Amino acid sequence: MPVNDPIGDMLTRIRNAQMVHHPQVELPSSKTTLAIASLLKREGYLADADVIKRKPQDVLRLRLRYNERREPAITGLKRVSKPGLRVHVPRHDIPRAFGGVGISIVSTSQGIMTGLDAYRKGVGGELMAFVW
Repeated sequence: MPVNDPIGDMLTRIRNAQMVHHPQVELPSSKTTLAIASLLKREGYLADADVIKRKPQDVLRLRLRYNERREPAITGLKRVSKPGLRVHVPRHDIPRAFGGVGISIVSTSQGIMTGLDAYRKGVGGELMAFVW
């Protein structure tokens, strides 16, 4: 089934899977969702992310991370830039997510990165989401 907003779909699937304590979630793979998944894995919000080759489209499997009390590593997700309203920010206006506790995901000309990395590299871009 085609999805109009694959990033919003990805964040919603993660949110829903964590609410019922699923160990993993599968979603259609794309370059963008794979880049976001690897960013979340690098920042410690996901346990693992791998691509499974299937026909007609590859599947991205995300292994969710929980602590010893079965609380999810991701406590909140918020989609900022949507297909109907794109939000672009310059380097000096990149917001911090949840007072600096979380991360902001920014799509720049140098790839998808956290807001802090974009600020350090001196590039702005599309503010995609907040994760905390």
